[in-house]
This record gives sequence, C-alpha cells and structure tokens, in this order.
Amino acid sequence: MTIVPTDYGRLIASLDKGAVEFIVIGGVAANAHGSPRFTQDVDVVYARSDDNLDRIVRVLRPLEPYLRGAPPGLPFEWSAKTLKRGLNFTLTTNAGSLDLLGEIVGGGTYEELHAHSSLMRIFGRDVRVLDLDALIRAKRSAGRPKDFEAIAELELLRELAVRAGSRAQR
Repeated sequence: MTIVPTDYGRLIASLDKGAVEFIVIGGVAANAHGSPRFTQDVDVVYARSDDNLDRIVRVLRPLEPYLRGAPPGLPFEWSAKTLKRGLNFTLTTNAGSLDLLGEIVGGGTYEELHAHSSLMRIFGRDVRVLDLDALIRAKRSAGRPKDFEAIAELELLRELAVRAGSRAQR
C-alpha cells in the first residue's frame, strides 16, 4: 500500500459514523486541547467488546487497513477475530495512518480512560478526547523523547485552562 498523508477528519468521521466506541489520544488529542504540534497519525483507544470489534472492522474495511511497516504482500486478515487476538495495531489505510490501541501504558483500557475523557468537537464531529491530565500521564509513561518534548507544552496548556476557568468564575 502506498503511504498517503493522513486525513484526520476522514479517519475520525469513519469511526464516529460507524458508532465505534473510541477515545482520541496522542497528537490529535493534544491538538484538540490547543497544541500546535504536528502529528502524523490518529491514535485511538478502542473498546474491546465483540460488538465494537465488529463495528471497527466494518467501518475501516473500505479504508483497506494494513499493518504499517509490514512488507507488502504479508498475509493480514482484517477481521474481528484478528483484533480480538491482538491488542494494539499500527495501521496504514487509504486515509493515512491510524493506531488502534486496546490499552495504553500509563492510562489503561478504554473503560479505564473513559472517565478521563470528554466530548469535544474536532474535525466536525463530537468525539471523546482524552483530558490533559491523562494525556500528560500517558506521555510521561510512554517515555519516548518526542513525548517528553510535548509534556511541557501540555502542562502549560493545562495551566492556561485552569487560569481561564478561575477568571470565568470571578
């Protein structure tokens, strides 16, 4: 599959229209909170119920998902059975890169993260987005250099949001 630029809106709209239970995390979540940092993919944590796995397979099938970084021609069955047997999938699609994560370090599963997310309007859709505190914890736990670079910015955004909230209460 040819690598294509990520169409964030198309990926998120596909999941949302298909009634997939997911929470936007990573760079797109940071952008939703005000970060200008560039991200190359859409990262989501998804519910692992059988019904949700079926919905994911159905809505992403037209986008031709394939394992990102896998050699061309490597057999890959896009099915609920595959999703159930795995946990985290880094995919390339004809709408760009999508990371489907069943669980994240420093955050947990969809069910554990749900309380740390809220509905936000992004790319014209009202979808669940991880809150800043949980996003910072997850990035700190991931421990990658690019995550550490983002933490200071996210902490500043959190402080600005707190200040704006206290001004609004006056």
